[in-house]
Amino acid sequence: MTTRRICRKKEAEHEFAQAEKLWGPFTEISRMSLELLIAKHQFSVLCGDLLYLDKRWYVTHAGLLNIAKRRRCSGIRVRPVREFSDPNNGRYAFQATVFKSRMCKGFTGYGDADPLNVSSVVHGAEMRVAETRAVNRALRKAYGIGICSVEEIGSFVGPVKTNRDSQNETRKLPPHSGNGTRVRDHLCQLIRQHQLDPVLVKAYAVDFCGTKTLREATREQVENFVAHLADWAEKDRNALLCQLNSYVRPQEGAA
Repeated sequence: MTTRRICRKKEAEHEFAQAEKLWGPFTEISRMSLELLIAKHQFSVLCGDLLYLDKRWYVTHAGLLNIAKRRRCSGIRVRPVREFSDPNNGRYAFQATVFKSRMCKGFTGYGDADPLNVSSVVHGAEMRVAETRAVNRALRKAYGIGICSVEEIGSFVGPVKTNRDSQNETRKLPPHSGNGTRVRDHLCQLIRQHQLDPVLVKAYAVDFCGTKTLREATREQVENFVAHLADWAEKDRNALLCQLNSYVRPQEGAA
């Protein structure tokens, strides 16, 4: 066995170990599927590329953008499909085309969203959901990814539970905490417990607080954000992930 294969095997075993810490023991089929996804697309559970929901694997928006970056995607063009959109009723449709190279003719995908096929938590953000779904479908076509993306499915009846969640339920943040360290610690706890991307959480916090940087936000604004994040994560983690994935990492913007 070559050194490269040994390294890949060790990386795969590490991914399996981390995945089981999050979601518990897998069925043989789920384990084989994860092994194939890692080998074929270099997906990483640690990086948030995949989610295990209802005994099925789903790719995330971040995971698809990571693939586009690794494969040196030339660009992504997105446009609204006005004939299938009705802004007055919160219905939007988008067309996205992924260009794998400068000579590529493009791989096209469509995405739609309306109050009936998104979580009630993200009502009012249907346009962003529709755009993300269109980009995801185009990326999946371009790079031959057969599993559905988590942003393309509807909301779940309840929050997505992980193995760790079953042992430790989220503790509610008091309305007002006199200690800024407690707020920060609680935010870190939420990120770890629900396996959220800290970079995307920070971007969402800045947007939520309406400031240029998180340091400019008042303590009350941060407390409100943490309470909001805890409530959303507990009620509908899938919808929260969809919201977080609408914030693109700076290094992913070149994809």
